[in-house]
Amino acid sequence: MAKQTQRLDKFLAATTDLTRSLAKKALHREEVKVNGEVVKNPAVQIGDQDEVTWLDQELQDVGLRYLLVHKPLGYECTTRSSHHPLVLDLLDLPSKHLIQTVGRLDVETSGLLLMTDDGQWLHKITSPRYQKDKVYWAELAEPLQEDAEKRVAEGLLLEGEDKPTQPATLERLTPTQVRLTVTEGRYHLVRRIFAALGNHVVRLHRESVAGIHLNTQELPAGAWRYLTEQEVHQAMQTPGN
Repeated sequence: MAKQTQRLDKFLAATTDLTRSLAKKALHREEVKVNGEVVKNPAVQIGDQDEVTWLDQELQDVGLRYLLVHKPLGYECTTRSSHHPLVLDLLDLPSKHLIQTVGRLDVETSGLLLMTDDGQWLHKITSPRYQKDKVYWAELAEPLQEDAEKRVAEGLLLEGEDKPTQPATLERLTPTQVRLTVTEGRYHLVRRIFAALGNHVVRLHRESVAGIHLNTQELPAGAWRYLTEQEVHQAMQTPGN
């Protein structure tokens, strides 16, 4: 079997907080050594057995990471913000600039947020082709109308859209508290569904994605954990879960 290798600048970006461009500058400044020798060429191929140091600190490839974050209110899922703290700020991890959110939650929504640096896994979870379930708990301003479940199950035409929503499942918990299961990822989908029903979301919390559930007692707001191997596999393999 051929030895697995990668470019030196890519390895540096994966094991430090350097971007690829900053990694090339570090190489030019002769800050990087491979097996004890200074290397300036970013295209040099690095294998598992090679020892790479930057500023005399040995670097280790962190591999692919899969995280479950309990997103608090007031945090953004973007990479840059001038108004709110970022979900990335909650992570104390090397090379966290490589980690992406698997879908997004808006600033006013709390709950389960998956994050990873595995692009293929991210695509499997977010692509409309695979229709992974996303479950939300919502508190509404007013009690739902009587036929709300039927209308949600049949699909609703949202404002500004020309295609109705995919069939979804609505469960009443109290007169103003509901659980909604959707498979789409449209912009502000949950809030817009209830707006189409003549209601308004007061509080919104995501409970699960692709069969992965958030236990709020074990993981308080702002905390995170690694997914188990079983969760990683289950989320990717099971359609509609």
